[in-house]
Amino acid sequence: MPTSVMETEVIKDAVSSACRAPSLHNSQPWQWLFSGGQLRLLLDPGRVTNTDQSAREALISCGATLDHLRVAMAAIGWQANVERFPDPNNPNHLASIEFSPIDCVTDRDRSRARAIWTRRSDRLPFSPPSEWQSLETVMGSAVDRPGVHVDIFPDDLRPQLVEASKIADSLRFYNTVYHDELQWWTAPFEASEGIPYDALVSVAEGDRVGIDRVFPATHHPDRRVVIPEDHAKILLLSTEGHSRADALASGEALSAVLLECTMASLATCPVTHLTEVSVTRDLIHSLMDRDAVPQVLVRVGIVPVTEKAPPPTPRRPLSKVLRLES
Repeated sequence: MPTSVMETEVIKDAVSSACRAPSLHNSQPWQWLFSGGQLRLLLDPGRVTNTDQSAREALISCGATLDHLRVAMAAIGWQANVERFPDPNNPNHLASIEFSPIDCVTDRDRSRARAIWTRRSDRLPFSPPSEWQSLETVMGSAVDRPGVHVDIFPDDLRPQLVEASKIADSLRFYNTVYHDELQWWTAPFEASEGIPYDALVSVAEGDRVGIDRVFPATHHPDRRVVIPEDHAKILLLSTEGHSRADALASGEALSAVLLECTMASLATCPVTHLTEVSVTRDLIHSLMDRDAVPQVLVRVGIVPVTEKAPPPTPRRPLSKVLRLES
């Protein structure tokens, strides 16, 4: 097989893995372009939600897909050499990536790439993770982006987080644009995007979690009743500033944390509605031990091993997100 064809197939497989990254409402606001041996990541402004006016959430999502891409390529022997924001005249050009061979692919590299395909956002209650102290160190070392911090909220601060979640909901209670978007991204009309019905929770299930985003109510029978109350550990990713680069970097860190947790057989769910509103973002900041900008919270815990996982959330066809140019 000619080298150019081989490279194209490798890129297709890696981008397919990268697109398994989480994104706000499964909006998948990214575009990939492969040309002349270089892969480019671009923000798709047409997929930035109306309530994400600064595109911060979309940039976090793009950072996660960028890190997923790096992980997928490392598992098959290629190092991704990333130049972020390479074109000052095009703010939507987020990264240019070129590749060089890696001398050795480790079992951990392969495990991390497999985790891409088993990770999912779980909005139901969790049991507390076991051996958490040893995992804290792993979480910190997994995030190697400069200026991104990982902190774990003490359990005794959970009531303040629950209260902040209620405040975030109340501040948007009459925001019709916000609620219309939630309805749009949870409507069962599109097989390749949005949040499927099985991934949403009922009112009773959401009440048992306490700090998750309130989506349109479902009519599921009460699931995971063996866990009557959420005991997840709450991680916070924060950055030194508010820039687009900070948002992209926090998305890369989010990917690293989620994959490490998945490798450790832990369930996860990113939580961003608390950092989307300035009032609750300031509340989160007041609970922190450092002066940094809260970007993303992550619930981490354990779910019953006998529980059957729902189907993977959908993704857009590769032909819609990857453009190949000779």
